[in-house]
Amino acid sequence: MGSTRRRFTDEYKANAVALVLDEGKTIAETARNIDMHEMTLGKWVKKAREARDEQTPPDAPLTESERAELQRLRQENKDVKAENAHLQMQVSFAKKVATWFAKDQQ
Repeated sequence: MGSTRRRFTDEYKANAVALVLDEGKTIAETARNIDMHEMTLGKWVKKAREARDEQTPPDAPLTESERAELQRLRQENKDVKAENAHLQMQVSFAKKVATWFAKDQQ
């Protein structure tokens, strides 16, 4: 015998999404707590995020969490660029050494 499909009110959906978006809880944790499937809640959260993004103008000031993420990403980018420059220097040195050894063997 098949199972019946659960129906949720708009208010219930909004409250569940608010737990994730406003209180910072994970989708998995929230879904377990309210006894529902993660995929269902995940779809609701995705839809709510897209709706929020559409309402926010592109030139709106950043929130504190966005500002912190931007700062973290900038530092990460700086670290990656420094590591890349170091690796390029090592490759350049290895090429010079290989050229020197090749000339020495002739």
